[in-house]
Amino acid sequence: MKVLAVSFDMLDPYAVYGICKIRQDVFIVEQNCPYPDLDTRDVDPETRHVLLMIDDALLGYARVLDDGEVWRIGRVLLAPDARGRGWADLIMDTALNVSKERDVVLDAQSPLAGWYATFGFEADGDEFLEDGIPHTPMRLSR
Repeated sequence: MKVLAVSFDMLDPYAVYGICKIRQDVFIVEQNCPYPDLDTRDVDPETRHVLLMIDDALLGYARVLDDGEVWRIGRVLLAPDARGRGWADLIMDTALNVSKERDVVLDAQSPLAGWYATFGFEADGDEFLEDGIPHTPMRLSR
């Protein structure tokens, strides 16, 4: 098992395909949230893609964005057959190592707010609906 944090230009075409597929499988198909997942943020030079790999299989992912005064973590996911093993912690640990020296924000799916709190995140606003799913804005102050 390995966890990598790389920029878009360091990804080979197979990794890009894997990222698109796992994000589509989890967010668009499993969670039934049709939205334009591919945005210009993926290719920003400062964006880091966090990949949890076992052999050649991509089983987990997160994206770290440079939002100026803060870092933003998003698209945090595990493939269904990789859940329940603590591997999401490895993804978050890597994402937080990438995003040093500034506050970090994210929009947690509300049922996962307690898990994000274990990393030091605190609610930072009112719950809102995104694609029919309750989300809680959260912040890790540094």
